[in-house]
Amino acid sequence: MLIETKLKHAEGRIGAACMRSGRSRDEITIIAVTKYVSIDRVKEALGNQLYHLGENRWQDARHKWEVLQEEDSADKQVWHFIGSLQSNKAKDVVGRFDYIHSLDRISLAEAIQKKAESLEIAIPCFIQVNVSKEPSKQGVDEEELFHFVEQLKPFTSIIPVGLMTMAPYEAEPEETRPVFRKLRELRDELQNRSGGTSSIKHLSMGMSNDFEIAIEEGATFIRLGTILVGEEEE
Repeated sequence: MLIETKLKHAEGRIGAACMRSGRSRDEITIIAVTKYVSIDRVKEALGNQLYHLGENRWQDARHKWEVLQEEDSADKQVWHFIGSLQSNKAKDVVGRFDYIHSLDRISLAEAIQKKAESLEIAIPCFIQVNVSKEPSKQGVDEEELFHFVEQLKPFTSIIPVGLMTMAPYEAEPEETRPVFRKLRELRDELQNRSGGTSSIKHLSMGMSNDFEIAIEEGATFIRLGTILVGEEEE
């Protein structure tokens, strides 16, 4: 199925979720998760103005990233690193990806800071929180989040822009609501503690199976792969 058709279907569902929750469509950014598709499929996404692209492994994304820098849309492309990031791989990601969605430990912050300093840039990062407390998932425990945010303050080349979480896969998406609601509450508490001055404003949550619930609970970035670009060329 063409991405244009998939996008129309997704936009209809996004619009309905916004209407149910009294939100504006402009508050939500779609990240097209392109990790399982070819360069041609990514070009098709870009042709449909899906400029925010999500990849989770540099070794898999590298060829796409290099080729797509030659496209006319290169200055519009916004690359999101959405996978777990090893500290020793941070040097490959910083400077190429515009956002990192998986900051969850100080050793990684140190690696990001070192590379960003060498490039004289600051990198926007989402703090990954393991709200569901699943052992298989990465992320800061919610009880440690506020301390972790304090620990990040000396890292001047890191801009914490939001929180990210992954809900368990549920056959009934409604069951993911408590996870997304908790992340929003944690963001709101960070804002309250800072008197509204915290840079942590965004919520990266919701994927193909549960993005409507995430939107209803405040998501500002949703990560859509299967329902939008597919898992392979169709």
